[in-house]
Amino acid sequence: MNRTVYSEITDFAAQNAALHTELPFSADTAILGEAVKVGTKTAANRLACQAMEGCDGTPDGAPGELTIRRYHRLAEGGAGIIWFEATACSSESRANPRQLWLTEGNLDSYRRLADEIREHALRANGYAPLIFLQATHSGRYSKPEGKPAPIIAYNNPLFEGDNPIDPSRIITDEGIDRVGEQLIETARLAERAGFDGVDIKCCHRYLNSELLSAYDRPGRYGGSLENRTRLLRETIAGAKTACGSDFIVSSRLNVYDGFAYPLGFGVSPAGGTDFDPTEPIWLLEQLAGMGVELLDITMGNPYFNPHVNRPFARGGYEPDEHPLEGVARMLHGIAALKAAVPQIKLISSGMTYLGAAAPGVAAGFIGEGGFDFAGFGRTILAYPDFARDILREGGLRREKLCLCCSKCTEMMRGGGMPGCVVRDRLYTDLYKQFKANQEG
Repeated sequence: MNRTVYSEITDFAAQNAALHTELPFSADTAILGEAVKVGTKTAANRLACQAMEGCDGTPDGAPGELTIRRYHRLAEGGAGIIWFEATACSSESRANPRQLWLTEGNLDSYRRLADEIREHALRANGYAPLIFLQATHSGRYSKPEGKPAPIIAYNNPLFEGDNPIDPSRIITDEGIDRVGEQLIETARLAERAGFDGVDIKCCHRYLNSELLSAYDRPGRYGGSLENRTRLLRETIAGAKTACGSDFIVSSRLNVYDGFAYPLGFGVSPAGGTDFDPTEPIWLLEQLAGMGVELLDITMGNPYFNPHVNRPFARGGYEPDEHPLEGVARMLHGIAALKAAVPQIKLISSGMTYLGAAAPGVAAGFIGEGGFDFAGFGRTILAYPDFARDILREGGLRREKLCLCCSKCTEMMRGGGMPGCVVRDRLYTDLYKQFKANQEG
């Protein structure tokens, strides 16, 4: 069965019917151009650039030349929200030596970039996007000096197998307390740098996300659902207290890991790997009660089961499901959360594989109340002006589409600086150099 990205809407419609994925589609995409209020601020439209890390910061954590280039292009691209990439809360929590890391010492570089994003957007489109900084602790994926230096919530046999990580790498409750303080401080710095909001990152098996499934961990951060969500909830509460009332505190939240209990979140204790929204709904209700108005929802682990959160046409393995079935799990799952907790505005994930059909599917879901914003991840590397074309032309150009070929992921996993190898000549050249270095 065809697994390529949909360059024609008719191809999508045929597979949507054949696979019984029941993704709604609307030929009228005008709803994507609607402005949406979030707190005291307004997103100019319902299209969002998801956080896609470039691994191209400076050694001290400031944005590098390629970082600045990327966000200038996204600013001109017209999305209503730019979800700024993973930014470490401490030196030891960096996922690579070039990961961004916001500090008092480099604050001005972030302030300049936030200002430039708005300036470029205003010149190109007549409005500025809402900009969220993603504050993260990389946890088990920490590599601040380029080699693994994991900080884990617990050993997970899915990852470690018969070689568990040294218990000294399991973070203590006191260590998690310090991480919470560091994330709150990053939120304060993000507000001072001029961002509209902060994302207390809790996804893709980084530390905050890993705690969600710490069923067997003792102490204040393991066992009960209240304990497993403690770091996220208390950090969000702390950031809301530490920052001004106009500053938006949010999270990119993993609601489903794709692993069976007790190794994954968002599954039933009775067994199986189907999405069970029971615990995620409880968490969303708690966050709504704390005044959280916006969440960016995702699923899966890009290091272990990337087909769950980034359905691909070509990758390092052959999944046992069609990519469109992965898209359907993501989007229908998000719609179920929205139905249960309608007061929180939700950003979707998983749109890129849909290709030319993405605007129509996004409009279909939003029109039915399934979510509030359509989030695009890999697309932004291949097609940074995707939002402008959707809003002005009513659709996407086939010659600009992300092909979901996984080469950007290959570069990131190999320690390079990821970008679109197919659509961006600069990264075509970087990829050739990357491959030559690997072969050498």
